[in-house]
Order: sequence, then structure tokens, then C-alpha cells
Amino acid sequence: MATYRGAIVDVDGTLVRGDDRLPGADEGIRTLREHRIDLLLFSNNPTQPPKHYVDRLSAHDIPIDAEQVLTSALVTAEFLETEYEERDLFVVGETYLRDLLRERGFTVRDDPDAGEVVVGSIDREFDYDELTRALWALEDGAAFVGTDPDVTIPASERLVPGSGAIINAIAGVAGREPDHILGKPAPEAGATALDHLGIRPEECLVVGDRLNTDIALGEHIGATTVLVRSGVATSDDLENAEIQPDYVLDTVGQIGEVLADRR
Repeated sequence: MATYRGAIVDVDGTLVRGDDRLPGADEGIRTLREHRIDLLLFSNNPTQPPKHYVDRLSAHDIPIDAEQVLTSALVTAEFLETEYEERDLFVVGETYLRDLLRERGFTVRDDPDAGEVVVGSIDREFDYDELTRALWALEDGAAFVGTDPDVTIPASERLVPGSGAIINAIAGVAGREPDHILGKPAPEAGATALDHLGIRPEECLVVGDRLNTDIALGEHIGATTVLVRSGVATSDDLENAEIQPDYVLDTVGQIGEVLADRR
């Protein structure tokens, strides 16, 4: 078996939850580094730039570089550049996503009739009027792309709605599913992550707290998967899931147990 050379590590629910560092987070990252495993922190949160994660994790004594952060917003931007270059966008999403897409050369239209691609994402000011405009934007056959499938996301105390809730609302009223949903576990997300790390799937660990995103991503790309119980997935979820991780840990701080298996 090839030695692990890289790890795709989830953030919320794996390393932190809200403003709190999860138990073992600093120890787990330190262990991976001691084994000379390159890190890529991959968040399905499309509302923040990499620097946000640099600052957020630094406050918890987990130093990272911006180049070690990948988000669903970045995956979406790269995908749109490849598949829908020079198309005008109608975006249901927050400020960072809109600004990122403009920086990548896209025109973001406020007029729903002018959008050639509808991009759906989390928007904490989403309301009936915005849902109506998204419906109108899709009436004439515009492409429909979602940033990520997360219906809920972990906050400090309880789960709150995520991008998937907004995307599902738009899909429901429009009577059609998105053409593409990026972020974990999309094949495009896996390919982008491996490309960032510059490794083969068999050299990669995928660590996270969600079966349907983190573990599914690892299974899709052929990596070794590690579920941590510090976030969303419950014992019942694990028992009933079709997708099963290679390892289950209480916290990422126990990652040394996984690494020991490949010595």
C-alpha cells in the first residue's frame, strides 16, 4: 500500500464547531504534520474566503496557510470557468460568493431574465421575493448550478439551514433538479482537491463528520475514509448508511490510529 501523502480534512464538525475548537483538533493536525502528510482543509461553506479559515483556526492554535484551504465556492468558480465561461449569472447567495464570481470575470445580473446560469447557495437573507426571482430566472431554460448539497450546517449550539435548503426550495418551485451541485461529494470537488494536493487517491485520507459529503467524497475518489463522531453523523446514521467509512474515530485527535495501520 502507498504511504499517505495528503489528507482532505473537513472543518466544521471536525476541527471546530461555531467558535469552539473541538476536542483533539490541534492534536490531530499536529499528528498529520508529524507524518509529513500535506493538508487540504475543505469546507462546503461558500460564504467565506480562505483567509477566514486561516484566522479562525489560528485562534485555536491550528496554523494553516490560505493555499491549504478549499471551499465549495472556489470549486464552483472553477467549474463555472470551465463549463460556462462568459455566461451571465443570476446568483442566490451571499456577498463573498458574488464577489468571487465577479473577480473570476463573470457578470452577476440582478435581472432574473438576464441570467444564463442560475447559481444557488446559502443566503441568510433569502425570502419569498428572492425565491420568485430564482423561479423567473429558470423559466427560459437557464442552467442551474448549486454550490453544495448541505441541507443543514453545524452552528455553535444547534444545526441551521445550509445551501441545500435554499437549492431545494428553488428546485421545488421550479420543478427541476440542479444540473450540477458542486462542493463535497461532487466528482468535480474530489478532482479539484486531489489536484491541489498533487497526489493519487490511494495516497489520500479524507476525514470528516458527514457520511453523505465527506465520506462519500472519499469513496468516490478511492481514498481512505475516516468518520469522526464530533459533528453531524450519529450512530444511527452510521448503522443505516449505504456508504461506510474505513475508520470511525471519536475525534480527529485519534488519527494516529489510522496512520499506524499503514506502517
